[in-house]
Amino acid sequence: MSTLSRPKHIGRNISRIRELRDMKQEALAQALGTNQQSISIIENSETIDDTKLAEVAKALGVTAEAIKNYSDETILNVISSHDNSTITAINIQPSFNPLDKVVELYQEKEKLYERLIQAEKDKVEYLEKIVKGK
Repeated sequence: MSTLSRPKHIGRNISRIRELRDMKQEALAQALGTNQQSISIIENSETIDDTKLAEVAKALGVTAEAIKNYSDETILNVISSHDNSTITAINIQPSFNPLDKVVELYQEKEKLYERLIQAEKDKVEYLEKIVKGK
């Protein structure tokens, strides 16, 4: 069955968009001046009247058309282009093992101490030469 011939479930689309916005039903209900149960009813409805759809769309920060034509790919584009405060989470994997960095820093610190100790030994040796020379 092609996507074009399958009827859209508007309530499911609203639910998915709300979830993508990281919004609870209670928050959407508050934005619409209603209660959580009403949002649950809307999200379980296959259709919704255009006036209510426009209100829900505004509360979600998307267009009514975006809800009607929902798909994961297009809605993410719509949300990011309509809401500059949306922060896109990017899972950045470091190209290094953080534990290796800790070990590397420890080794550098060790080398620094060794150089410091050697400098002190050289200084003591130099002072001993001066004292013996007198």
